Amino acid sequence: MQASLRHRDAETTPCPAVDKWQALRSLSAAREIYGLSDRDLAVLQALISFHPETRLDPSAGAPVVYPSNASICERLNGMPCSTMRRHLGHLVAAGILLRRDSPNGKRYARRLAGTKVAYGFDLTPLAHRFAEFQDAAERLKARNDRLRHLREIVSLMRRDLAALAEFGAMEHPDAASWDAFDDLARLTARTLRRKLDEDKLTAIQATLTDALTTAQQALELVKTPNLSSSDDRIEQHHQSSEKDSFESEHGCESAKANTTPGQNKELGVAEASANASATVVPLPETRTPPLRMVLSVCGELQSYSPDPIRGWPDLIAAAERLYPMAGISPDCWEDAVGVMGREQAAIVLAAMLERFTEIRSPGAYLRHLARMASEGRFSSGPMLAALTRRAA
Repeated sequence: MQASLRHRDAETTPCPAVDKWQALRSLSAAREIYGLSDRDLAVLQALISFHPETRLDPSAGAPVVYPSNASICERLNGMPCSTMRRHLGHLVAAGILLRRDSPNGKRYARRLAGTKVAYGFDLTPLAHRFAEFQDAAERLKARNDRLRHLREIVSLMRRDLAALAEFGAMEHPDAASWDAFDDLARLTARTLRRKLDEDKLTAIQATLTDALTTAQQALELVKTPNLSSSDDRIEQHHQSSEKDSFESEHGCESAKANTTPGQNKELGVAEASANASATVVPLPETRTPPLRMVLSVCGELQSYSPDPIRGWPDLIAAAERLYPMAGISPDCWEDAVGVMGREQAAIVLAAMLERFTEIRSPGAYLRHLARMASEGRFSSGPMLAALTRRAA
């Protein structure tokens, strides 16, 4: 009944001429809404190719094509006739084509009193429903964009939960049920392999949001120095009444010994500012966070590496290339490596990149963290946890 109403509207409603190939492209983009397959559209494309004009203009007469079954199958690269007829039936049922049957059921055209009369398939619905096809294609594109964006959010949340679970199990095994969080992250990764609708993705997002909130609250016991401080505390680190000549080369102990009294005073101001802005908790030992967590939280370092970072040697090599560009002198870097170790120093540099615009003097800041590490009061784990909470 609905198909017949659509057919009647296509015959009576006036419409402007449209490009037949543009109409086919719009319908192809919205084919999911109309329940059409790619082979249905291939048959429609073959039929459209029999129309001699590029534009479909119903006002100049119904655009009817009347090829034989053999001709259609030939243009479909030898598709079986029974298969072709089945797809034609789908197009007619969807109201994309109209059948113009002759008295004997054949497809042909003849002229009667100077007027052409054709029997076959009428392409008029493509012109009349062109605006509808365009609107449906836009709606489908908007829905797919929402699904893709929601899927990306869920994927990132799953990754963050897995990293938090791994970090929490290593640093604070009794703070929460980290195994349950890890299981949830793994099950979510398995579920995301399937094609999910918007409702299912929204439900997964709500579950991950609750899990991340619980995990982050469990990690609130860990305080981190400076990188987790507020903007006003960072501004304390920015303040200096002297010229900022210590920001790169003069930020290290070796350079400090060779500076003028004014420069020594300036280094003391920076040192005091860094101490004032740091909130530290004594740590019993220095542990190396999982590489997966480091890469998930500190994505900026990867953009400076020509090759993907797949292991600790790759991370260390990227940090070795980058620290001069960050304004850190070789002596300052080697001092930090000697105190922290190469892995920890590379992690600290990767974390610094995430808030690099807020650090006025990277050299002085790294020297300050190295001094804290030498006293057993610094670990890169809480720094990464703070960045994870900030990203969430």
